[in-house]
Amino acid sequence: MFLKAILLTGALSIGASLPFSDVNATPSQYKALSDNFKQHFHRKLKSSNVPGGAFVIVEGDQILKLSTYGKRSKTSSKNINSNTVFRLASVSKTFAGTLACMMVEDKQLDWKQPIVSYIPEFSLADQQAAQQINLGHIVGHSTGLLPNSYDNLINANVKMSKIIAKFDVLTPMCKPGACYGYQNVAFSFIQTAIEKQSNQSYSDLLQQRIFSPLHMDSASVGYEAFQQASNRAEPHVKTKYGFKQVTVKPNYYQLAPAAGVNASITDMSKWLMANLGQNPKVLPYSVIKDATTPGIKTTKELRRRDWRAYLDSAHYGKGWRVYEFEGHSLIYHAGWVAGYVAEISYSPELNIGMAMLLNGESRVFAKLSAEFWRDAFLQADKVAIK
Repeated sequence: MFLKAILLTGALSIGASLPFSDVNATPSQYKALSDNFKQHFHRKLKSSNVPGGAFVIVEGDQILKLSTYGKRSKTSSKNINSNTVFRLASVSKTFAGTLACMMVEDKQLDWKQPIVSYIPEFSLADQQAAQQINLGHIVGHSTGLLPNSYDNLINANVKMSKIIAKFDVLTPMCKPGACYGYQNVAFSFIQTAIEKQSNQSYSDLLQQRIFSPLHMDSASVGYEAFQQASNRAEPHVKTKYGFKQVTVKPNYYQLAPAAGVNASITDMSKWLMANLGQNPKVLPYSVIKDATTPGIKTTKELRRRDWRAYLDSAHYGKGWRVYEFEGHSLIYHAGWVAGYVAEISYSPELNIGMAMLLNGESRVFAKLSAEFWRDAFLQADKVAIK
């Protein structure tokens, strides 16, 4: 069960606006940790020449620390603030997995339903294997397909209808449910199932079931929505001459469940709070539990450079990664898409969570988050000993 939220009088809660670049809650046992993280965040982004970014740390339904850094673009004088919109890249999967879990909870979807019942044109070289892939395999990355199947075609902006037709030449590397293979294209098949069962567009349903009730006022889905956001962070790729601003491309926006969500750091604070169990009318505990129940093992994650010293095990749930971090459960996902990186993580045990958004490709976020959770769990263990 989730720990009871610590009520911090005067702190900012769900639904409030964040007009300032730095937001502080009243003290909790994690205040010093949050203050130190702000210093590290700003120092690391500056030393790495990252154009801009934002982070938030929450406890229960309260913001402990929210801070922003840098510019929306290298060519602009406009600062990033708490409502600046970023692309979430693969952190979008946390919304897709949760939305699918909601529909399973409502008996609108069934994890055991074969994907071919929604996409009959989907086939593999082994058609029996195609028939065995179900919705649970799709959102749990256990389809048996080679990792990142046909991402190269998405990079080339080939349309999904043409890509689906090409799966019929693929031979699975294992039976569905037997091995891990991270997907973007196949993961996004869940959109068709969601839309056919709800008779609504994926973006409308996400707005109705998650964004609006959680007051995620800047959150949206899709390329057009991002372009319409006046307060948005522009993408920057790293070159040997430093960070270079580039143009946002529509290709990965085809994969709305896998990489199509846009949001601000304020929106991410509310998403974290909901996943910490603070808004059960929108996100019931049963849905959170389903989304974060460990599924297929993801042993490759144990070799992550900045994390491998701390991870005891790693699995994929349904749109979320589930880590064992030095004996503690940690729910996590990261994302990258040309010019942006994003990360979200939370501990049900400690009742705290953290998210970071950057508008420049940099590995700095991985080291920052690994050390944050190392220090958070170390502090909790010391308190428990006392």
